[in-house]
Amino acid sequence: MNNVNRALMLRIEELLKEKNMTQYRLALNSGITHSTLKNIMHDTVKDNLLSTVILIASGFDMTVSEFLNSPLFLEENLTI
Repeated sequence: MNNVNRALMLRIEELLKEKNMTQYRLALNSGITHSTLKNIMHDTVKDNLLSTVILIASGFDMTVSEFLNSPLFLEENLTI
């Protein structure tokens, strides 16, 4: 099981590979700072804000629903 922050990190990794995108490009596309994205990817952010998730989804040119449509975010796969 993953916590929500780890699930977010894994989903970003998955989509970066799928879309052949760098973290830097995602940061530019989403409008968040590269350091914020790096902190998410190194699991140093303990409480990710929904607004950040919305920006990240936008950076992948996805809706939040599309972004969260992953087994990673099913309740039975998360510890909260």
